Amino acid sequence: MNFIFLITGILLVFGIAFLVSNNRKQIKYKRILIMLSVQIILVYFMMNTSIGLIAITKVGVFFEKLLKIADTGIQFVFGGMLNQGEFSFFLGVLLPLVFMSVLIGILNYIKVLPFVIKYIGLVLSKITGMGKLESYFAISTAVLGQPEVFLTIIKQIPLLSPKRLYTICTSAMSAISMAMVGAYMTMLEPKYVVTAVVLNIFSALIVANIINPYDLDDDEDLIQIEKNERLPFFQMVGESVMDGFKIVIIVAAMLLGFISLMELINVIFLGAFHVSFQTVIGYIFAPIAFLMGVPWAEGVQAGGIMATKLITNEFVAMLNFGEISNHLSDKTIAIVSVYLVSFANFGTVGIVAGSIKSISEKQGSHVAKFSLKLLLGATLASVISGTIMGFVM
Repeated sequence: MNFIFLITGILLVFGIAFLVSNNRKQIKYKRILIMLSVQIILVYFMMNTSIGLIAITKVGVFFEKLLKIADTGIQFVFGGMLNQGEFSFFLGVLLPLVFMSVLIGILNYIKVLPFVIKYIGLVLSKITGMGKLESYFAISTAVLGQPEVFLTIIKQIPLLSPKRLYTICTSAMSAISMAMVGAYMTMLEPKYVVTAVVLNIFSALIVANIINPYDLDDDEDLIQIEKNERLPFFQMVGESVMDGFKIVIIVAAMLLGFISLMELINVIFLGAFHVSFQTVIGYIFAPIAFLMGVPWAEGVQAGGIMATKLITNEFVAMLNFGEISNHLSDKTIAIVSVYLVSFANFGTVGIVAGSIKSISEKQGSHVAKFSLKLLLGATLASVISGTIMGFVM
């Protein structure tokens, strides 16, 4: 049965992506099958072998320890604001991003991250058959996140063709940054977050291969990584702190606005139609959730969460998911959890387009033109990742 859902879920993605493909004759089906096979093998290894489960558990424990370390600073500044036993989303989930940002800044400063990104990117390029720049960027965005990751290839962005630009933007929307991993692990099971990080790298490239296929000459496939001026260590730490805090404030502001807006829409729908807006969009997304492997009885609930993530953002969806997950099966929890771990939503399209436009007005215009196709591609990448998770459960 799982195999049937895998086939139907993948065919759904391929069918939609094929319909909007720029050049169907250039689609590399062998390359796509290789990436799908690698995904299945990796997820099976992580979910169904003792070594894989131990590795994922260790990663989860590692991030839990990092969050406890981050909590020492939070308690020093904000300690005593909450009653005993109470929980604050801002203090417990968002503020640890400041420490994670500092940690990433230090690892980048001592050249650990550039080394890891470069060589994993080269290995990924061999597996996927994609350009070295695309592979480097896919790994970079899973570590650094956006919009910061675009600065690492700032000189090449104005030179990229619209097709290559689409690929890197799809990767930016599908992969999550290392700074976000800890925050997501406070709302989802850590093993699903880690698995999603791995899956999304390949899923984004698979979708890009179908929607936006192209060939590259060797002389086009050059990586020129932008090297920023080396700052004094403590200045770098200070800037990393401020960068992390900016992310916290931006996410908090978006949550404040989106959650209030969703509540307003729900009130209007309940008053006018006696059914919540999330239930309505749940029915729309239920068939997609079912084809991904979610039991039909849970399709509307799962579909509502999936649609919420697309319309608002993953944080809003994760918060709503936490309220209903106790009533869902383990398989549904696994599929939806993996689906939620990406930046595929309307707000992120604006962030990506704005980031590119700040570097190149011309390229920013290109991104604006294919923005809906970009959102579609990133969402389909999440569907692939969720479907594969359902297959191995």
